[in-house]
Amino acid sequence: MKLKTRLIIAFLTIILIPVMLSVVMIMIFGRYQIGAIEKTYGITGTTVESFSNPVQVLARLTEEPYHELKDMIRTEPEKMIDAAWLEEFNQRLLEKKSYLLVRRDDILVYIGTNSKLSRKVMEQLPEHEDSDFASENGMYLGGEAQSLVKQVDFLFPGGEKGSTFIVTDVSNVIPEVKEFFIDMLFGVILVLILTACILFIWIYKGIMSSVGKMQTAAKNIKEGNLDFELKASSGDELGILCASLEDMRKRLKDNAEEKIAFDRENKELISNISHDLKTPVTTIKGYAEGIMDGVADTPEKVDKYVRTIYNKANEMDMLINELTLYSKIDTNRIPYNFSILSVNEYFNDCVEDLSLEMESKNIEFSYFNYVDAKVCVIADAEQLKRVVHNIVNNSLKYMDKERAKINLRVKDVGDFVQVELEDNGKGIAAKDLPNIFDRFYRTDASRNSSKGGSGIGLSIVKKIIEEHGGKIWAASRENTGTTMYFVLRKYQEVPVNE
Repeated sequence: MKLKTRLIIAFLTIILIPVMLSVVMIMIFGRYQIGAIEKTYGITGTTVESFSNPVQVLARLTEEPYHELKDMIRTEPEKMIDAAWLEEFNQRLLEKKSYLLVRRDDILVYIGTNSKLSRKVMEQLPEHEDSDFASENGMYLGGEAQSLVKQVDFLFPGGEKGSTFIVTDVSNVIPEVKEFFIDMLFGVILVLILTACILFIWIYKGIMSSVGKMQTAAKNIKEGNLDFELKASSGDELGILCASLEDMRKRLKDNAEEKIAFDRENKELISNISHDLKTPVTTIKGYAEGIMDGVADTPEKVDKYVRTIYNKANEMDMLINELTLYSKIDTNRIPYNFSILSVNEYFNDCVEDLSLEMESKNIEFSYFNYVDAKVCVIADAEQLKRVVHNIVNNSLKYMDKERAKINLRVKDVGDFVQVELEDNGKGIAAKDLPNIFDRFYRTDASRNSSKGGSGIGLSIVKKIIEEHGGKIWAASRENTGTTMYFVLRKYQEVPVNE
């Protein structure tokens, strides 16, 4: 789940859940308090909505005494001068948070409370036979009085005007209503706290699950430990960040492994160079000392020693040139001069040079061309010539037959031109065949430079062919010979529609 979606859900949840739970609590607590009020004060028909208007609840408290008082005055008005009955009735009103006032003409003859607020009430009492206030719902007296007054008018036995009032103090809400609002306040606060805690835990776990993994990953990377896997636990923004961090880890690991392999190859290169240079240098020193010490005491011996020194110096020069070339190819510092070459013309010229060289070395060389004269390729003539010569020279290094043979075949294989160079040398073991194009790999364990070479000749060949968009491989049988294959894509002109 995306972080944006998670936050939207959290926003809606923190609004909707408290509202819904608050409504449920109002219904539950309200129903409970209604039952308590009706049982305590002997009223019925109270609803949850009544709590929004406490005056209405208070009016209901004295509804029954009000009707009782009206009926009594209609049938027995003389009781309004009976102090005992008035006291008894007033006691019942006190239980309902109310009290009784009786007025005779303009004089209050009975006051059922000692409250200081009764003075403010007395100042605002309505006149006799005021029809607006003679109601069972009563009249609300504001200001400092803060009371609900129900009025019943009558005439005393002597004919004096009389009014009796049931007064309910509304400044103090009945305990059950007050308790209801307090319960609701704490309930809403509790719901908000619980909702916030749940959302906090949900968001925290959702975020920290990914953040914790990334912290661990960053610590491992800082310490150089790249052998771990960072799995994204979600598809949100943090999950995408985890995936990006995992990609970074993989690249760092690949780069580290490449650096280790590069350092290892550099060490191997130094070792190979040291070994390959040591042999001709030792030979050159030995023959030079022979000349200096007079061992070569005849012109023939001197000539032989000088020629040997010259040949070994050439070997060293070839080795250094080969290493320099490979370094340039490996770092892409050789500019290729690609051009369209006719396959027949190019290989005819190449074979002409090879034939003279093979003839001088008494090697049987054969050339077979099965390609149409119109076939062309795009290639660097100089680098392609280097490929052919390197393969041929490699064959000659490992030639163990008295009658050496090398065959060059050029074939048309669909969209490609395939070149085959076959020799009848000692062949390559099956275990070595997959590695012969790796740099510094030598099948000759003796590591003799005169036989094993530098170990980079075929790797140079592979590099050049791959830069031409081609492919190279080999097939070999021990004691029978080896065939090198490489292919180049044909050049095809694209017709232009006019």
